Amino acid sequence: MSSALNEDNTPDLKVDETPISPVERRNSLEKHLQQRPDVQDLKSRNILLDTTAAPALQAKQHELERQKQSDNLKKHLEKRPEREELIERNILPDSTAAPALQATQRSLDKHMRADSLEQKIQQRPKPDELVREGILEADENPLQDQV
Repeated sequence: MSSALNEDNTPDLKVDETPISPVERRNSLEKHLQQRPDVQDLKSRNILLDTTAAPALQAKQHELERQKQSDNLKKHLEKRPEREELIERNILPDSTAAPALQATQRSLDKHMRADSLEQKIQQRPKPDELVREGILEADENPLQDQV
């Protein structure tokens, strides 16, 4: 291609039609064939399909495989248990909080239960009060075993 300028300063684009010698053409072809990636490399990069089907049938084969995967996925999604069932089986938490906040919510619930239990333990009656009320007998004092 020539890049000479015309009188109006536009490039003069002409196709170079000089013939290439057969030796240069063969050398160029051999050079490109040597740099060509092998079949296994093309298959691993998903450029060639890894199949033994005829090239005319490869597109149809690919379409059928995708349809089979789609059908399989739909079948498994239909068998998927409902959210309520997963909550009942304690697989999913019964929470409407965002997933990013659920760990914090669980931690807060755990600490609230621990605080509630600690408060109830502190408010429980002493063994001598239970003896006075007739719930325990005098020889049933549970603290005597610990002393």
